[in-house]
Amino acid sequence: MKRPRFIILLSAFALLTAALAAPFAIQLYRALIGFHVKETIPPALPPDLSRPAILVFSKTNRYRHGQAIAAVNALAKDIGVRRKWSVVVTENGAVHNPRDLARFDAIVWNNVTGDVLTPAQRAALRAYVRRGGGFVGLHASGDPGIVWPWYVESVIGARFTGHPKNPQFQSALLVVEDTSHPATEMLPKHWRRTDEWYSFDASVRSRGFHVLASLDEASYIARAWNGADLRMGGDHPIMWWRCEGRGRAFYSAMGHKAEAFAEPLMRQSLEGAIAWAARRAGAGCN
Repeated sequence: MKRPRFIILLSAFALLTAALAAPFAIQLYRALIGFHVKETIPPALPPDLSRPAILVFSKTNRYRHGQAIAAVNALAKDIGVRRKWSVVVTENGAVHNPRDLARFDAIVWNNVTGDVLTPAQRAALRAYVRRGGGFVGLHASGDPGIVWPWYVESVIGARFTGHPKNPQFQSALLVVEDTSHPATEMLPKHWRRTDEWYSFDASVRSRGFHVLASLDEASYIARAWNGADLRMGGDHPIMWWRCEGRGRAFYSAMGHKAEAFAEPLMRQSLEGAIAWAARRAGAGCN
């Protein structure tokens, strides 16, 4: 009678192990390979959406920055309450259609990763921005899994190449190059903070983007997990903007952890970026 009991215990242990390992396996698969889930039925939007209106989109088909996503969503809603803006939060990619996008003044891609839009949805977003819509991309929205050429080249402007691993999060010095922009007007000229610092294939400065802040590469260790040198040769932008058609496009590579959006300066900077993208502050792209 002992053998059946042993088998039952062994089976229970195996099931428990599988249950505990499943979330890790899903996360690993998401990070390395990515899912390919794309919605085709748009979400229901509030019928009385008042302007200005901000859409916060946080779909992830690759690595998910879950805590940071939640923090940005909460911050965006708080901004909406204080400034009397309408804020809609969704992970449904089908909201990217001409009818629904026309109801918003700006879109925030909150740590979006992977291939998340259908060809028709891509076309809708591109037309929206080029015709004057605002766009704000945060941190992982520069994800290497987003292989859409227009988005990479015209909105983000550079391809992510890696971030430090030993240690992953480091204190570094940022040089704020332009304090005339609503996203940087509150920042000190030299700003030290801790984050996961992204590197890119080239400086967006050479590609016609307006750099707002850059990293002092001497202030942190820019090496990947395999020892690869992630330095960009002394010109390492970390926050920038450009005009895409008549639209305003902004990107910040900062904000891996939720704690980043508890920092007063980070909160003010994001609010300024959204206000600029929605044409409620600043100038440009007329």
